[in-house]
Amino acid sequence: MKRLLVLCFLGSCAFFGAATATLVAPRLVPTALAQTPPQGNPAAPPPPASELLRLSDRFEAVARKVGPAVVAIEATKTSANASLSGKSRSVEESGSGILIRTEGYRGVVVLTNNHVVAHAQPSQITISLADGRVLRPGFVWADPESDVALLRLDGLDSLPTAVLGDSDAVRVGQWTLAIGSPFGLNQTVTHGIISARERGQVSLGSTIRIKDFLQTDTAINPGSSGGPLLNLDSEVIGINTAIASHSGSNSGVAFSIPVNLVKRVIRQLLEKGSVSRGYLGMQLAQSFEAADALKLGLDRVQGALVETVYTETPAAIAGLRNNDVVLQVDGVPIRNENHLINLITGLAPGQKVQVRVWRERKELTLPAVVGDWAKGQARFRAER
Repeated sequence: MKRLLVLCFLGSCAFFGAATATLVAPRLVPTALAQTPPQGNPAAPPPPASELLRLSDRFEAVARKVGPAVVAIEATKTSANASLSGKSRSVEESGSGILIRTEGYRGVVVLTNNHVVAHAQPSQITISLADGRVLRPGFVWADPESDVALLRLDGLDSLPTAVLGDSDAVRVGQWTLAIGSPFGLNQTVTHGIISARERGQVSLGSTIRIKDFLQTDTAINPGSSGGPLLNLDSEVIGINTAIASHSGSNSGVAFSIPVNLVKRVIRQLLEKGSVSRGYLGMQLAQSFEAADALKLGLDRVQGALVETVYTETPAAIAGLRNNDVVLQVDGVPIRNENHLINLITGLAPGQKVQVRVWRERKELTLPAVVGDWAKGQARFRAER
């Protein structure tokens, strides 16, 4: 009987102990295991597969929507340099473009880089559509200073087109896609992010004067020039123009013309056939370093340093001098020389502006009247 009672007691203890453990155990989970790692923590688990699939689907949707509007372009040009025999030779240039519609113009045009089609006649330009059709443009509008060109397509109003977005809303770190024809591989899609904005220190040749680029690590290669840089809303935010590379191929540093600048150029090209730009008439230093700023008494590197003021120009009439630093124009702080060039060229000839400069360790404001760049260039050429 005694053994039986002991066995019953032990069995009861085991039963109640197990029941207690079952009820209490969930509350005794170590804190480190119970907490969800915060977002951004390097130890955090990877995002759920569903999120990655949604992003992948978004990329696919953009490519599917915009791809039919991307074209490949080939232009046959006559080389400026004659061969040893004295005969000119043909040079082929390949690039990309995007079919667009624009307000105030009936029909479809191809938007591309000027350097892709420069010095080629419409009869020397071939446009290959995504559906395999091959066309020639009826007319070419070009603006060498911004590296923008438009190709007119006659009688093809039903072609698929892309939407031009807002490059002022672009954010650093934002996802981007590019579609083009690198190395002749039509309809190539690549992706990356916006690496930086307002890049102007890029050497692109003597004719390209308006430089205010979006920088991206989206893969851009020879043949991609003129193709679109896209956001995930399937909008064109830039026109791919150049790469920084020691090998001539993609190295993760590429530049696109912001589409808002492109819009202004397009509007004037279609309305007037050319782009009207303002100018003041001075040579700006290509570099303005910290040592230069300190030497002039400035406490930060900001503004555009004037190297030369040309005679009988709006700058000379306004009283600007060599070694002035332009700090503001109509209250807009000037970041660097490219910012000043872009700001002034975007103004209408004849517009009055207030130019704030740093001279002899103090600020002063000079009233100026913006001149006409085309007339100024014509005068300079005549004097030479």
